[in-house]
Amino acid sequence: MTGSLGLGAAALLGGCTAGSPTTPVRIPPTPTLSTPAVRAILRPGISQVDLGGITANTWCYDGQVPGKLLHAKAGDVVQVQVRNQLPVETSVHWHGIRLHNTADGVPGITQDPIAAGAEYTYTFQAPDPGTYFFHPHSGVQIDRGLYAPLIVDDPAEPGGYDHEWVLVLDDWTDGVGRSPDDILAAFKAEHGTISQGMNHNMSGMGGMGRSPLGDVGDITYPYYLINGRIPAAPQTLTAKPGQRVRLRIINAAADTLFRIALGGHTLTVTHTDGYPVQPQQTRALYLAQGERADLLVTLADGVFPLVACAEGKQGQGIILIRTGGGATPSATVRPGELDTDPLLLAALMPTEAARLPQREPDQVEQVTLNGQMKPYAWGMNGTTFGSDTPITTAAGRRVRLQMTNMTMMAHPMHIHGHTWSLPGNGGLRKDTVLVLPMQTITADLEADNPGRWAYHCHNIYHAEIGMMTTLQY
Repeated sequence: MTGSLGLGAAALLGGCTAGSPTTPVRIPPTPTLSTPAVRAILRPGISQVDLGGITANTWCYDGQVPGKLLHAKAGDVVQVQVRNQLPVETSVHWHGIRLHNTADGVPGITQDPIAAGAEYTYTFQAPDPGTYFFHPHSGVQIDRGLYAPLIVDDPAEPGGYDHEWVLVLDDWTDGVGRSPDDILAAFKAEHGTISQGMNHNMSGMGGMGRSPLGDVGDITYPYYLINGRIPAAPQTLTAKPGQRVRLRIINAAADTLFRIALGGHTLTVTHTDGYPVQPQQTRALYLAQGERADLLVTLADGVFPLVACAEGKQGQGIILIRTGGGATPSATVRPGELDTDPLLLAALMPTEAARLPQREPDQVEQVTLNGQMKPYAWGMNGTTFGSDTPITTAAGRRVRLQMTNMTMMAHPMHIHGHTWSLPGNGGLRKDTVLVLPMQTITADLEADNPGRWAYHCHNIYHAEIGMMTTLQY
């Protein structure tokens, strides 16, 4: 597929149309791949799901929340046939995977949307081991139940742990509160002009508490989930005292940043966004929308709550870890570890093997994050997606993005098809990085995967309103 994408009226994120590149961008053809090692069928549809005594009529994959875990090994070719049983069009984005452009799953940029009742097959190579997930890139569908983990194993990894558990965090309203589409419609009704400078007008936060990170979300949710369960009916994971566990934690929430701790334990962070880091011990950590963290922990004897507290909001998700006798903690339990100084993942240092080769940038791009709650407006470089000027470069260049947050809201910024290197943190590799209010983060990338790539805030409501642009080469 070269030259024009031929996408007709297809558009990304609720009807916006992509800005025109300053120079023509020739989209690389779909590569010839080997026979798939992993095959799966994905059925997005409408189902009633039990969240733990609360039944929600929602959209999800194959009738469950989260969807079934998809497992591969680094280097595997993965083929997923999507059979859309929803009443509307959809798509699937493979979050964090450095795949070829035509498989990225972004309607209006890399493909036509998958129509209701239609089928579409994604085939791609998963080159890097790590913790990933997948979700739609169509409207606010991720704020329903349409998400699932994707784990890519490293065949050379020595292991050294007794159990591996995948935990998916979410904020939940669909089927029990306002629908995500109604929430977005209300925001669109309040839409106004973007403030391009520093803006303190963050009223309208629904009575949420202030976080040390600044404002961190727009919506109060009825529930916060871990692995699809509300705190009153949490999942219980079992092990033996003294066993080592690898926790792979994914924040699939649409609007919520979580503060995470395991009662009575110190955690060791070993990876973020799929890449290894120098092991860092902490009693608590922050995990923004779209971020992932791998942790190691040696379990004590008893029953312990792992709590994901909705930062700046009221509520939390819980999962229980049982290694022995003891009373079941309450749904409102608050481990003291939560009140320590949580680790920001962008403060980690990479391992030597994870670093990009040192090199001065060939191109430096200034990116400002703009907007405010009232009137509701979010954008980049003073404009919204559809009116934006894409970032253009050429294959082989080292591109430096200097992201300056001119708002009082923290924004988890996500790049498709690439992984950033953060030179201020020794070259830490991440595809999703939290940019705090009035903060500038410098992020380098290697232009080694040609195409049109989405670059946006992973608060889905911010992205839908316009906090997005594209990288093109």
